[in-house]
Amino acid sequence: MGMKQTLIIGVVFIALGSLSGCNSVYYGTWEKLGFHKRDILVERVEDARDDQEEAKVVFADALEQFQSVVTFDGGDLEPLYKKLKSELADCESRAKAVRKRIASVEKVAGDLFVEWDTELEQYTSDDLRRRSQTQLNLTKGRYAKLITAMRRAEEKMEPVLAVFRDQVLFLKHNLNAKALASLEGVVVELDRDVTALIADMQRSIDEANAFIKSLE
Repeated sequence: MGMKQTLIIGVVFIALGSLSGCNSVYYGTWEKLGFHKRDILVERVEDARDDQEEAKVVFADALEQFQSVVTFDGGDLEPLYKKLKSELADCESRAKAVRKRIASVEKVAGDLFVEWDTELEQYTSDDLRRRSQTQLNLTKGRYAKLITAMRRAEEKMEPVLAVFRDQVLFLKHNLNAKALASLEGVVVELDRDVTALIADMQRSIDEANAFIKSLE
């Protein structure tokens, strides 16, 4: 039975672990189900990757809607404003999910590496200890590339969101053709920034896939 199939059971135990405030309860419960920190880390990296895939689509859709603003050919502007506001809300929600996923990856990775480091001392075989140390170092190196890519993409979300928020707020009080035309330059900058954000997200996704493959 995979981790996805044990979701309901896992949710119960996650709640118990949260109530106790003890990581050992959380991890211990998963270990009883046959899943260790390594498995949990892979699962969380997969979730973070999937959330970034969704974020790419949401931010691209929002950009498309903002681009449509400057080509608006007349009519009631209120629906346009409401659509842009909805797109902003979707972007903020997806950005929050991505941040949360990345933080969860960092938490499990940190716990895994601490455990791995500690357990190196338990070997009686010098050869096996060296081999495990080498594997740990390789995994840490791959993880460093992954989390750097994830954080770089994460950092680029907020500046884009800030521009989205400003424009939605501006339109709220300036629903007229002249105001829309004045946004043309801003939309050009948004195009550039969102394109860069999506590119960084794709690099992060690629690193996630490589990291997952290295642990399989």
